[in-house]
Amino acid sequence: MIRFEPRGPSSVSRMLGVSIAAAVAALVLAAIPMAFAGLSVFEAYSLMAKGAFGSLFAFTEMLTRATPLILTGLAAAVAFRAKLWNIGAEGQLYAGALAAVAVGTGVISAPPYLLIPMVIVAGALAGGLVMLGPTLLKTRLGVDEVVTTLLLNFIILLFVQMMLEGPMKDPMGMGWPQSEPILDEAALPKLMDRMRIHWGLVIALVSSLGVYFLLKRTVWGFEIRAVGENAAAARHAGIPVTATFIRVGLLSGALAGLAGVGEVAGLKGYLTADLSPGFGYSGIVVAMLAGLSPAGVVLAALFIASIFVGADSMSRATGVSNYVADLIVAMALLCVLVSGLFLRFKIRFVGSQTNPEAAE
Repeated sequence: MIRFEPRGPSSVSRMLGVSIAAAVAALVLAAIPMAFAGLSVFEAYSLMAKGAFGSLFAFTEMLTRATPLILTGLAAAVAFRAKLWNIGAEGQLYAGALAAVAVGTGVISAPPYLLIPMVIVAGALAGGLVMLGPTLLKTRLGVDEVVTTLLLNFIILLFVQMMLEGPMKDPMGMGWPQSEPILDEAALPKLMDRMRIHWGLVIALVSSLGVYFLLKRTVWGFEIRAVGENAAAARHAGIPVTATFIRVGLLSGALAGLAGVGEVAGLKGYLTADLSPGFGYSGIVVAMLAGLSPAGVVLAALFIASIFVGADSMSRATGVSNYVADLIVAMALLCVLVSGLFLRFKIRFVGSQTNPEAAE
């Protein structure tokens, strides 16, 4: 007979070991279908590593891909810490990008030191307001936020498409559904010449430090962790549970909105309906792989970004579909979920014992 016994609080080293083991297991499991496809596994992974780290350009491309993943990973991590299940980072990212374009395409004329902060604040505010609705529905009416945030992703994307086909369509875009380009005064500066890496990475790293400080060193962070552990007990202890959920929702949405700002103001320069290849959903994998740790989110985002960038390079070299990256990410999520079971419980095998009374 198998019996599950709860473990005590997990140490940081144990959680880190579980995350590393999950990443390694995902790579091992993904190697099986790659081998059946006739691809040398060692060659494939060496090409992926070269594609992500083999040159300065490859490394900066990996960091550029990691930038939105850090922010959406933080958005998921801070929400999940309070057991506010935000599945809507993808929609919040698009809302932030839409707000950044609305402010940064000439509506307001200002020098860069004023316009760039305005674009950043507009994007963060838009993402936070999108998440505010599901949070209020959860706290006031008990509506499941998983459903509302997930469905809002599609609603916001359709709204963005409507805006790009209508009032925000670039008249010089030759009919393509895209916004007008961001002004140079509103664009995030590049970190390196002739590279795509931009100051959005700095914003993401500073956000990670800020979230870490908030959770570990402030009263609000204590309230977030307390509500996440047991909302009823936190309410009994006098913690404002509803206000805590609202603060967490605003912060989570704002972080996802910043990811959208970085993509339009730092990387692409304009908004299209295919701006994100699923950064909001991948951010959930990043947060889970990181154990909801802000510092771990950075490392997990670098891992996931290296998989995506490396898979693109490997695909060009071998002709194998780059969807292998999605396979590895999905395997990583499954491995994290399974490893979480072993992190929370001890598994004991208990031999069956004969009941003496039944034997008589």
